[in-house]
Amino acid sequence: MDKCEFILQELGKLYPDARPALKFSSPFELLVAVILSAQCTDERVNQVTEKLFQGHNTPETMLMLSEWELEKAIYSCGFYHTKAAHILSASRDIVEKFCGEVPNDLKTLQTLAGVGRKTANVVYSVAFGGDAIAVDTHVFRVANRTGLAVGKTPEKVEEGLMRVIPKEQWSKAHHLLIWHGRKICHSRKPNCSDCPIKGVCDFYLSKKDETV
Repeated sequence: MDKCEFILQELGKLYPDARPALKFSSPFELLVAVILSAQCTDERVNQVTEKLFQGHNTPETMLMLSEWELEKAIYSCGFYHTKAAHILSASRDIVEKFCGEVPNDLKTLQTLAGVGRKTANVVYSVAFGGDAIAVDTHVFRVANRTGLAVGKTPEKVEEGLMRVIPKEQWSKAHHLLIWHGRKICHSRKPNCSDCPIKGVCDFYLSKKDETV
């Protein structure tokens, strides 16, 4: 069993129910939630969208809001000026260019305002069942620390993960790495003592060598 297979197997045991933490009931709701989640916790986003989606959960109804009204509704998610502008612009494109339906392919998704590669990967994978690996801060950190995929940019880490992880496991692996970053491999104080993959983790092994 190689390193990648071992890591995914152990994380699969640790997080058998790994799934998106964002709450949504349609591709459009997921798209909006992911845009709001930039530098914001999923818990906060869920609190905001629970109210927002009561009357504005389609691109058509979202466009009934003025930019100021949307900013007020999403204020607590941070960067509300930019996020509101992106959500309204994306909603307008979806209505005018795609007949009110969120595009279901990666390339087209990235033509929408505020939709970079990470957001497109999440929507493509979660909403449409596509094979993709979205590299957020958790995935970036865990991949680099373990040595699963080393890179200075999310794009480089994504490329590395796509090379070592079988394509049919990309989406599942994405969620496993996120959960591990949230639960154990924290940014400031990783809980290495409770980590089932520390035996193959570059970060842990280098730290262990320093104490010898």
